[in-house]
Amino acid sequence: MTSLDPVLDEHYATVLARNPGEREFHQAVLEVLETLSPVVRRHPEYADQSVIERICEPERQLIFRVPWVDDQGVVQVNRAFRVEFNSALGPYKGGLRFHPSVYLGIVKFLGFEQVFKNALTGMPIGGGKGGSDFDPKGRSDGEVMRFCQSLMTELYRHLGEYTDVPAGDIGVGEREIGYLFGQYKRITNRYESGVLTGKGLAYGGSQVRKEATGYGTVFFTEQMLAAAGKGISGRRVVVSGSGNVAIYAAAKAAELGAQVVACSDSSGYVVDEAGLDIDLLRRVKEVDRARISAYADEREGARYVEGGDVWEVACEVALPCATQNELDAGAATTLVENGVLAVAEGANMPCTPDAVDVFQKGGVLFAPGKAANAGGVATSALEMQQNASRDSWTAQHTEERLHQIMAGIHESCASSAEEYGTPGDYVAGANIAGFRRVADAMLALGVV
Repeated sequence: MTSLDPVLDEHYATVLARNPGEREFHQAVLEVLETLSPVVRRHPEYADQSVIERICEPERQLIFRVPWVDDQGVVQVNRAFRVEFNSALGPYKGGLRFHPSVYLGIVKFLGFEQVFKNALTGMPIGGGKGGSDFDPKGRSDGEVMRFCQSLMTELYRHLGEYTDVPAGDIGVGEREIGYLFGQYKRITNRYESGVLTGKGLAYGGSQVRKEATGYGTVFFTEQMLAAAGKGISGRRVVVSGSGNVAIYAAAKAAELGAQVVACSDSSGYVVDEAGLDIDLLRRVKEVDRARISAYADEREGARYVEGGDVWEVACEVALPCATQNELDAGAATTLVENGVLAVAEGANMPCTPDAVDVFQKGGVLFAPGKAANAGGVATSALEMQQNASRDSWTAQHTEERLHQIMAGIHESCASSAEEYGTPGDYVAGANIAGFRRVADAMLALGVV
């Protein structure tokens, strides 16, 4: 752990005391504070006006129950959360996650990360996050619909295109967004397309939104490699996960000439030395909703490793796209020993702090999630623009905008790292660039 400036250390101690047991949130806050010492020394006004203390405290935290009836007529009760973290730059923006692991600490970690990620995009959006411990896996469409309708019956009063605009995350795709938007429209009697993003194309959704996080991760990786005098074409790539982010990161990497040889899910991983068949992977995971082993069953030459760690597979570019803290120091050491050149986080905080330390000490180019996976929320903001103007854009135009935004994020991270004495450190650069944009807005708005 880097030694914290005394002022920052005091704020971190306050975070620990106020938020006991929320280890993911503690980890996210510490990761940012560790990089801010040169910033607070150069800009004492941030400490004088308690900006750091305020930025670590959510503006609003909502916790509520979600009762619903399953297909057997049994009443189920889940818990849901919405943490509206910071609105200095615009309405709260961030996804909803449906997964059994969801609790307040995870939602706060995701919301805190979202504040800086959204700031890096340059778009006028604040940061928030939400979710529930509901598990959509194995549930019928009717059960998912009834759960979503019950959740929105409470959540709707806190939302609005100028207030809080949720999107999807793990467990929340186009199906769930459709049910949530339908209930919002029914309750409010208003067709506010801009109140949810990730919608279907038939009712206000944006082209490339589904692909955006994965595409953006690869665009950032491409920029990072180029800045180091390298390229992505011909590189051997491994992706963790097999959801939206992983599938479309693999697709874009392959389109740019990389050889994507492995991906995973919670049951194990597959290796396909010929390069992943993206169409087959999409059918297995998005249509059949099967385990990753089904890919190997249908693909000649592919092999499935049950319960294994995908980071055992040698690669030059690693894209962790599954979930938080999935890649630890041991896996990072294996990757470095196998010659990895670049790691970019497609998921939110998938690398543990010890893993990041291994990469940085090993001379590996490392892109943190708040920069590398910002393409999803950037395209959500583009969806909001289209909804506000009653317009729709082509896939080509939207992807071009996404590419421009990711190039801008890379430039912000690289230039901030250089300015504050840590050239090439994308973790510091992302944290400093995002923090300064939010902090300056907070100072301008007064003590609110």
